[in-house]
Amino acid sequence: MLAFEISRWPMGWLLTALVLIAASLGFYAGRMRAERIQRASSDRIHSRPNYHGYFVAMWGALPALAVALVLTFFGDAFVRQSLVNELPAAFDQISAPQLAGYLDTVDRAVNAGVPQTANRAFRTLAQRDAELHMQVNLGALAVAALAALAGILIALRNVSPMFRARVHVERGQQTFLFACAAIAIAITGGIIASLLFESLRFFSDIPIVNFLTGTSWNAQAPKPGPDDFGIIPLFFGTFMIALLAMLVAAPIGLYAAIYLSEYAKPGVRAAVKPILEILAGIPTVVYGFFAAATVAPLVRIAAENINMNLIRWGLADAPVLAAQPTSALAAGLVMGIMVIPFVSSLSDDVINAVPQTLRDGAYAMGATKSETVKQVVLPAALPGIIAALLLAVSRAIGETMIVVMAGLRFPRLSVDPTSDMSTITVQIVSSLTGDSSFDDPKTLSAFSLGLVLFIVTLIFNLIALSVVKRYREKYD
Repeated sequence: MLAFEISRWPMGWLLTALVLIAASLGFYAGRMRAERIQRASSDRIHSRPNYHGYFVAMWGALPALAVALVLTFFGDAFVRQSLVNELPAAFDQISAPQLAGYLDTVDRAVNAGVPQTANRAFRTLAQRDAELHMQVNLGALAVAALAALAGILIALRNVSPMFRARVHVERGQQTFLFACAAIAIAITGGIIASLLFESLRFFSDIPIVNFLTGTSWNAQAPKPGPDDFGIIPLFFGTFMIALLAMLVAAPIGLYAAIYLSEYAKPGVRAAVKPILEILAGIPTVVYGFFAAATVAPLVRIAAENINMNLIRWGLADAPVLAAQPTSALAAGLVMGIMVIPFVSSLSDDVINAVPQTLRDGAYAMGATKSETVKQVVLPAALPGIIAALLLAVSRAIGETMIVVMAGLRFPRLSVDPTSDMSTITVQIVSSLTGDSSFDDPKTLSAFSLGLVLFIVTLIFNLIALSVVKRYREKYD
């Protein structure tokens, strides 16, 4: 029972507390030692006592942090391999996936509690798994504590009047900042590498020409062939919904930014802008539910009324609009509402960056408020506004939850916005759900779609950055 209790300890919190304690003890020990040296020596000390404290704290926290990282990345794998090595010979008859699933069940039982209906073999295996976790956790805590203590003692020996503690602390800060930047770049590189690797596996079965030029997407077929993976309908649906969204977000967001920047009083601006930006904090699942439950039925009713009126007036012999229960127009309208804060906030910042001297000069020439906004402020802020719109387009293209919950499932090429369409993000979700194996073209198609979506959004972002860089005005 003790092994089960210790295996459930929150090791992450314990190691975090150990790192913080080591850093605190190291700081106070280093600072106190530096202050004693400063009082006892007549020579001027090179670095302030606080820097000596920071130096010792770094040497106390880093070894413990290193042990914590090793446990995080390799602790479970070590326990799993040790448990596999101790299994009886009868488990050799089980396939690797089945054995992995069985051991996952054992791990969950160790964390949540072994059920009363479990057999003796399962209980024995769970007990051994808990014992191994206990040994690894206690060993990691002991090693981390000893490493932190050794680091503090070594660092304290370096504390002296001429020791350049400030230089070492600043180098440590630079290294930490570089590591953070490197981690961000490495994660991005890892994502791109995984997309490329899996996409190449997909293109080994499906020709890339069929993928990029095909007009039919039917990946959900029982046995899809090369002609069932044409991305053109998904491109069409994605950009159709993004266009509808921008037709809503661009004018509303831009006019809201102009009003808040040029016409609103400070009190009104302080109250309205936070309310407008609340839209950016609403979860996209709420927008998706709103699109499916409210907007889509209204769009269908409106399309049916238009069809009836056209037929009644003799302008059409048959319904013109599809008026389907789920439509691209409903998803586009709701997505446009979601994107409004991106356009308004970025445009507001750009308009506010235009110097007041340009406005004063226009007023001195006799221009009105409206003329100043149209002929001076907006042209000066136009590159930033275009960049804001392009970034909003990228956000709309990559949106998933709204189009998934709006029920857009059928890829088709149609200029009727009231018809059901599908997007790249919807098909990524559909490809990764179900019982298909990971080497199936249906599953691998999700990575190729993700790669295409990544390239498209990257192009939009690069265009936005190039527009800002090329046409940016520099003011003193």
